[in-house]
Amino acid sequence: MESMFSSPAEAALQREAGVPGLLTPLPDLDRVYELERVAGFIRDLGCERVALQFPDQLLGDAVAVAARLEETTGSKMFILGDTAYGSCCMDVLGAEQAGAQALIHFGPACLSPPARPLPVAFVLGQRSVALELCVKAFEAQNPDPKAPVVLLSEPACAHALEALATLLRPQYLDLLVSSPAFPLPVGSLSPEPKPLERFGRYFPLAPGRRLEEYGAFYVGGSEASPDPDLDPDLSRLLLGWAPGRPFFSCCPDTGKTQDEGARAGRLRARRRYLVERARDARVVGLLAGTLGVAQHREALAHLRNLTEAAGKRSYVLALGRPTPAKLANFPEVDVFVLLACPLGALAPQLSGSFFRPILAPCELEAACNPAWPPPGLAPHLTHYADLLPGSLFHVPLPPPESELWETPDVSLITGALRPPPAWKSSNDSGSLALTPRPQLELAESSPAASFLSSRSWQGLEPRLGQTPVTEAVSGRRGIAIAYEDEGSG
Repeated sequence: MESMFSSPAEAALQREAGVPGLLTPLPDLDRVYELERVAGFIRDLGCERVALQFPDQLLGDAVAVAARLEETTGSKMFILGDTAYGSCCMDVLGAEQAGAQALIHFGPACLSPPARPLPVAFVLGQRSVALELCVKAFEAQNPDPKAPVVLLSEPACAHALEALATLLRPQYLDLLVSSPAFPLPVGSLSPEPKPLERFGRYFPLAPGRRLEEYGAFYVGGSEASPDPDLDPDLSRLLLGWAPGRPFFSCCPDTGKTQDEGARAGRLRARRRYLVERARDARVVGLLAGTLGVAQHREALAHLRNLTEAAGKRSYVLALGRPTPAKLANFPEVDVFVLLACPLGALAPQLSGSFFRPILAPCELEAACNPAWPPPGLAPHLTHYADLLPGSLFHVPLPPPESELWETPDVSLITGALRPPPAWKSSNDSGSLALTPRPQLELAESSPAASFLSSRSWQGLEPRLGQTPVTEAVSGRRGIAIAYEDEGSG
């Protein structure tokens, strides 16, 4: 049974740890998990206690990997298997609780910078890639040798992109290879000139070139996947890529390609619908979906300022991983905004499971900031850090006297005319207004109280002074399966 605001302890014991599969053979353990590189990383730092973070689908190999590393390094290993939010984020808090001096992250990662400094090494995995089949697929989809194309991949296939580019470069003249944008080590300086960083990847663009000029060829995915929309990494690429530019995906096992233009259109249409829902909303729930990623406090304050400027109320909810049962406890909330890493904000949600839609921070920015460019001109930002001051994409709120706040707007969902939001100063919380009740009582005006007053059943009535006083009597004793006054039959 799930409690109101948190997951029960029994859920962690009853939940299946990922998709069942075969364990990695012991002879292949060093190659798959790059144990030689990891052991060198630990020895160079001189760490005595190291945390190993595994996603659910790799927990079967965790004990063997930890034993091998303890044998080769002499350090004590701690396995982190159940993260508070998403397995793609670095669980720095869990590592610090174990007293670890370094963290090794295995599996897919969002590569978001941590909120606290801790030496981290990433092992993305090395999935086998059929280079010959991928070359033929690339040539079939890109007949023009002068067309600009970027090579992209899922994290586990990033190791094969340079080899694939080597086979293609004799024929294709304008080929760009992306690489994972690992967070910089603690105390190190960023390289100069720094390549363009987008979507958790580096793009070494030549001077004067723009990423919007390039098409994309993505190596990753699987034909056995029942629903390709369940890949948040590919989803953020499709949402943020320049509309109108070709985007093809290629299965690394079979070389089968697919034009992702239709899927990108569906994703953008879904996001535009969520923006309209946010504009119609009066109450917004801000879900704290991460505590280990840098600038999450600044982003939370930014989102609260957005909702206040747009004349909306906001609640900050720290519930861990959002589930339908948890969010159902807040029926007065119209939309929820998940403040999480780029992959966590786009994590798949089962259709119809949540009674209110869950948005990404970028959609709330587009709904509440009238200075935000219209659809088609504004990039879809998947990381909340891109919305903060100091970012190239930051758009400040217009002043209260700006005409942008008075622009009439019509809801595309209800067809009603939206009134212009009233600007509220930062020192006016809006919670000091008192609303008289019929019983001449005064109560604080809030969205929750307004929602409760509109319900036909508002809970048990106190009826003070109207209930006769009776003596207390002994109740039934025992447990529900067998009370003492029940027969044994």
